[in-house]
Amino acid sequence: MPRNAPLIAAALTGAGATSLAGGAALLAARQLNGPRRPDLPYTFTPFELGVDSEAVDFTAADGATIRGWWLDAPGAERSEHVVIASHGFRGDKSQMLGIGTGLHRAGASVLLFDFRGNGASDDGRQSLGHYEQQDLRAAIAFARTRRPDARIDLLGFSMGAAVSILVAAEDPTVSRVVADSSFADMHGVVAAAAASLRVPGAFAHLVDLATRRRYGYGFSQVRPIEAISRIEPRPLLMFHGTEDSVIPVEHAHRLARAAGTSARLVLTEGADHCGSYFADRTGYIDQVARFLLADEG
Repeated sequence: MPRNAPLIAAALTGAGATSLAGGAALLAARQLNGPRRPDLPYTFTPFELGVDSEAVDFTAADGATIRGWWLDAPGAERSEHVVIASHGFRGDKSQMLGIGTGLHRAGASVLLFDFRGNGASDDGRQSLGHYEQQDLRAAIAFARTRRPDARIDLLGFSMGAAVSILVAAEDPTVSRVVADSSFADMHGVVAAAAASLRVPGAFAHLVDLATRRRYGYGFSQVRPIEAISRIEPRPLLMFHGTEDSVIPVEHAHRLARAAGTSARLVLTEGADHCGSYFADRTGYIDQVARFLLADEG
């Protein structure tokens, strides 16, 4: 789970502070969409938390190999739930170990995976929530091969939350969704990052144009606000910190208004980006487990 996620703002720092020219926009677009991996090639695994896991891989629609960990629930032959967890921008599956192992201990089979260009997965074409939807769809297909009769639930943080909303809106086989710190629209979150650096709002439009030309998609194609109503009547639980410095809390309010009556928004007072988990780890895991593992009625 992301411990801190100032990366969208950081992606714009050098470019936005230097110039509003096309070159600066291209640099910012590359920071958002180009390959970049952490310096250290190793990380924590389920081993450190005493949970058995299986290294797995599957292929996204465009050919990118996605790698993850499969955590089989105790008595897995009887398990009725699979939770697929999606990390945030420039994160990796190890950041989902806290909530992932917590849900595993609560009785779910859990799939943690790296989005393309992160962790152990192939590079592929990267973005801020556009191409990554292919990875989550492939994860769902993989989970179906392991548990054909299980209920599939999605859990995501930050960009992973936005991707979970977008994919669930188009896939009626997804039963429940937890979305923590999602943005409502890509343009809005990039503009907010620019504003935090005192860069004029027009800069986001320049980055959008550069992204279209260089990376083949536009900000208008990543708008959870337009998709979220299609999750209804399936249950949707959202979390957001009231002091989120990366994705302003107004994104959560907009999503909640658009989501319909089957959605619930939990605000964590004083929490920064993805801070609800860290404000009360045990309470958070218990709340999510009760929501995702509840019987359908």
